[in-house]
Amino acid sequence: MPSASRGEVWQVDLGMVAKARPAVVVNIPFRDDERAVYAIVPHATTLRGGRFEVQMNLRWLQSGGFDVQGMRNVPPSVLLRRLGALEPAQIPKRSCAPQRSG
Repeated sequence: MPSASRGEVWQVDLGMVAKARPAVVVNIPFRDDERAVYAIVPHATTLRGGRFEVQMNLRWLQSGGFDVQGMRNVPPSVLLRRLGALEPAQIPKRSCAPQRSG
């Protein structure tokens, strides 16, 4: 079964309606006691200018961007093939969640 890493872009089978499309893996590595379920954000070639779209031009991928509203969890069995990986500068190093004040 395939093993994907954060920042890699894979061709993913999203089912009959959504078809196979590129998606970026956003989760961190699994521990031995965790289920291997990947958090992915699908790629779209037609962007609408929404707040949840991240336009990204990668030379090895058709122009477009990643639509965070389409984020979902998938099992490793739907990862078809690795297409490439984002550059380290394109991947946030830490959570963007706001810090709780105590």
